[in-house]
Amino acid sequence: MSSWMSAAPFAPNDKSCTDAGLLDLASRLNRQAAQVTGKLAPETADTLRRHMAVINSYYSNLIEGNRTLPHQIREAQRGNFEADPVARDKQIESLAHIAVQDWVASEKRTLDEVMSVGFIKELHHRFYKDLPEDLRKVHLAETGEVAWVEGGQFRTRGVKEGRHLPPEADNLENLMNQFCSEYKSPRHQGDKRLIAIAAAHHRFLWVHPFLDGNGRIVRLWTDAAFQAAGLESVGVWCLSRGLAIYSDKYKSNLAQADAVQQGQTDGRGPLSELGLTRFCRFVLDTAVDQVEYISGLLDLQSMKHRIEGYVVSRNDLKPAAKWVLYQGYIQGSLSRADALALTGEKEERTARRLLKKLREDGLLVAVDPKDSRSPLRWAVPEHAEPMYFPKLSPQ
Repeated sequence: MSSWMSAAPFAPNDKSCTDAGLLDLASRLNRQAAQVTGKLAPETADTLRRHMAVINSYYSNLIEGNRTLPHQIREAQRGNFEADPVARDKQIESLAHIAVQDWVASEKRTLDEVMSVGFIKELHHRFYKDLPEDLRKVHLAETGEVAWVEGGQFRTRGVKEGRHLPPEADNLENLMNQFCSEYKSPRHQGDKRLIAIAAAHHRFLWVHPFLDGNGRIVRLWTDAAFQAAGLESVGVWCLSRGLAIYSDKYKSNLAQADAVQQGQTDGRGPLSELGLTRFCRFVLDTAVDQVEYISGLLDLQSMKHRIEGYVVSRNDLKPAAKWVLYQGYIQGSLSRADALALTGEKEERTARRLLKKLREDGLLVAVDPKDSRSPLRWAVPEHAEPMYFPKLSPQ
């Protein structure tokens, strides 16, 4: 029977945190994530979170080999699925990821709630509950057997992940309860909490509690844990994007953190403290990288320039459209009267024609589609994404 102590150390010690610069990095992440929040009107932030849900699904699934592109995911959201059964199933998998993200975002949870076996199992259950049969089938390379994933249920058999042999299945409930107790412990306070969550990301995968889906679930769980720990603007920036871009480093750092203790200077637990410290550094570095990427794009002057560039590239849009879209970005939404005034048109009919065009193109969306006087919300249609957010995702 495996003991939770087999996963020690559970987080880098104070000396390791200082030597590796983890505290400074966690503080920087906290500060810069808060600055992103300060740049955005609440409605703009909500618009971006909805847009980023597709991006997050794309990148998290990409790490696991699902290459369904964002435009294919959006087609599936509209009910347009690929004719090929394999491609269709992968679209469904991408939608399942978004559905779980939406559930996580639907209410504010405490760290105690996120750090619970019930929450972790619910993430897995919600991800798997509507997946096609073929995506719940696991081929066990070591035995040649086929096994089936039960959503929300810990595995009931031993597995092998590369060179790593996760703990046996007979004690997983107890191990995961101890995992949750460790990472919600008051020992991890302030910026140290972010370091502990980065460490927990690895230790979750080291335990490998589910037969399949552990990677996607731990990335969803990490986002939820960061948010519950008070890290701001999670969902506007996308950790999974960075983990996918640096996928080779992600996987190699995970493997290094699996290593056993490398001599007397490598911590006091069975596993390598140096390996865990390097993994935490990688996760926090990647998070900062993604926050800085999105923060630069959300800068007012930078966004104004890109909106202007988009309007210029559209020969069918009047130049005044840039003022409507820019103010929409700043405020999140505009009253119809304000939107009409921003066009600068003397003729109301001409102004209404421009607003109608912006709505038809998805650049402005009625907050309440059933109300003809509803304010107009700034939006990011797929055709505008490359100009608004360069290099966010492949087109």
